[in-house]
Amino acid sequence: MTIDRIAENKDGTSNGLPEFPLTRECPFQQPSGYAELRDRGPVTEVRLAGGRTAWAVTGHAEARKLLADPAMSSDHHRPNFPLAEPAMAALKNKDIGLLVGALVRTDPPEHTAQRRMLIPSFTVRRCAALRPNIQRIVDARLAAMLAQGPPADLVSAFALPVASGTICELLGVPYEDHDFFEEQARRRFAPGQVVDAFTALADYLERLIQGKEKSPGDGLLDELVVEQVLPGRLARAELVRYAMSLLLAGHDTSANMIALSVLALLEHPEQLAALREDPALLPGAIEELLRYLSIIGSLARVATKDIEVGGRRIRAGDGVLIAGGAVNHDPSQFHRPQELNVHRSARNHVAFGYGVHQCIGQNLARVEMETALRTLFARIPTLRLAVPADEVPMNQGLFFGIGELRVTW
Repeated sequence: MTIDRIAENKDGTSNGLPEFPLTRECPFQQPSGYAELRDRGPVTEVRLAGGRTAWAVTGHAEARKLLADPAMSSDHHRPNFPLAEPAMAALKNKDIGLLVGALVRTDPPEHTAQRRMLIPSFTVRRCAALRPNIQRIVDARLAAMLAQGPPADLVSAFALPVASGTICELLGVPYEDHDFFEEQARRRFAPGQVVDAFTALADYLERLIQGKEKSPGDGLLDELVVEQVLPGRLARAELVRYAMSLLLAGHDTSANMIALSVLALLEHPEQLAALREDPALLPGAIEELLRYLSIIGSLARVATKDIEVGGRRIRAGDGVLIAGGAVNHDPSQFHRPQELNVHRSARNHVAFGYGVHQCIGQNLARVEMETALRTLFARIPTLRLAVPADEVPMNQGLFFGIGELRVTW
């Protein structure tokens, strides 16, 4: 039986709907409110800020079906496109950054053309070739942290600069500007500063690309300037938007995943011990950490035609939010999903999305995480938290993260 939406009040809101997005109570556990959503079914209505409603998807099979359905649009200009995070709504109003026709906010065929242009730089082989450079960055940051001595903030001393150095290396951004990128990353999590942070990044990238038009270098942006911008195939403003999208996806997510993975493993010493005993487990453990931590709050779509899924009828024009953490903790797909298990086969998680919008940088993220975690725990075998886990400050928003991770050794 297919169920239509719950009856709405005159003001457009609905009675008895849970609010969305949900807030985490623990840095490495999903929000407890996901249990209530799941009890309502794999697809259920939720109330967003301001009283608007959308469908929240918590079922693994239902999420993959919808993410692969061409009737699910990523175009945020469509009416009723659901922006669960207030910061994202603010960015939409400013019409800057990744919300303006760049990769994740476009549909085929435009998205297909954009992805075809960028995908050669993110193949498994191309990302594996970057491993020595990533190793150099990791080694340098660890050497600096060790020289400074304990205690240290693993976020500012290691996770952020490793992520900054890697994405700067890939894009061809001068590494001397990494302090600027790290500062904007911090500002993107600060209340009331997200728009200013994105504006500062957009202005910087505009100037950087102008310089590359006159004197190209060796990075991805330089390749795109030479192959696309200078021949007139791509406008500079479009390249700025692509760069913004890649920076956000390749910097914030990697820094947060490295720091959170360290926290999770330190809080699960038996899992860390298993990795030390058998280093061959690490690639699979990366997939499990991506599933377990699930730092992207939700993937937003809007239906362009009626769709029946999970016993519900999603009507054309309805907003849909794929709750990644809930999907990756669906007990019908993952046994005892609330547990971190580095022996688990978790490759079918949706931490990188699914379908045509699956994260273009996932191969790079895997190499980066594997290099950072392997080297960190090998070089500092006595690494431990300097504060209780429940005192670690959390950043809630588009990407979940931690603002600081005090460690010692």
